[in-house]
Amino acid sequence: MKLKLIYPDIPFWRAETSRLALFIGGIDFEDHRPSRDEIAKMRTEGVFPFGQFPVLQVDGKTIAQTGAIARFCGKLSRLYPSDNDFNAAKVDEVIDLSTDITLRIRPALKEKDSEKSKEMRRELVETVLPHWLGFLETLLKKNGKTGYFVDDSLTVADLAAWRLCGWISGGVIDGIPETILNNFPLLNVSGPSGLYIPLTRPIARYWSFSVTGGIGCSLIKNKFPQM
Repeated sequence: MKLKLIYPDIPFWRAETSRLALFIGGIDFEDHRPSRDEIAKMRTEGVFPFGQFPVLQVDGKTIAQTGAIARFCGKLSRLYPSDNDFNAAKVDEVIDLSTDITLRIRPALKEKDSEKSKEMRRELVETVLPHWLGFLETLLKKNGKTGYFVDDSLTVADLAAWRLCGWISGGVIDGIPETILNNFPLLNVSGPSGLYIPLTRPIARYWSFSVTGGIGCSLIKNKFPQM
C-alpha cells in the first residue's frame, strides 16, 4: 500500500494526528508538505476534493477530511479500536470535539478588522475556550486515571487532543495566552499532570527530528487559510 499524506509544513493537529499515528505504527508513507505555490497548483489540478487539506492518497485514491484520515491511519497503526464499537465511537467523539473547538477559533483568525478580531479573541479566552476545553477535560477525567481518553492505551484521540492543546497554548495565536490551559490540569501540555506525559515515550524520536524549536507551532503563524 502506497500512502501519501499532503499538508503544509505546519505541525497542526489536523495533519499531525495522522503523521504521528503512522510513525508510531511503523507505517511507511510519503509525508508531502507542499509550499503555497504547490498548493495553488494542486487546487487547479483537483487534488483537494473539498478545496481543503489534509488529504491522504492511498494507492492513488484520495481520502479527505481530518477525521476520516485519522481513523484510517489509526486503524493501520492499531491506534483505533477494531473490536469495540463503543470505544471506537469514543475516539471519534474526541476527534470531532477537536474539530468543533478549532472551528470556534477560526473566525477570529480570519477576521480582517483588527479591532473586531481583538474582541473576538478576548471572547475566546474569557468564555468560548474555557467552555469547550472544559468538555475535553471532562472526557479525559471520566476515563479515570489512565492518562488516556479511551480505555487504557494510546489512540488517535490522544494524539488529536494533545496536538490541539499544543496549538492553543503554544503562544502562536495572537490574543490567546500560553496560560490558557492553566485551569485544565489534565489538558495542560506543560503541567506536571499534563496530557503529553503518557505520549512522551512513543513519540520522542519522531518529535526530535520532525519538528524543531520545541512544540514547533511557530510555523502556524503563516496562517494557511484552510488550516
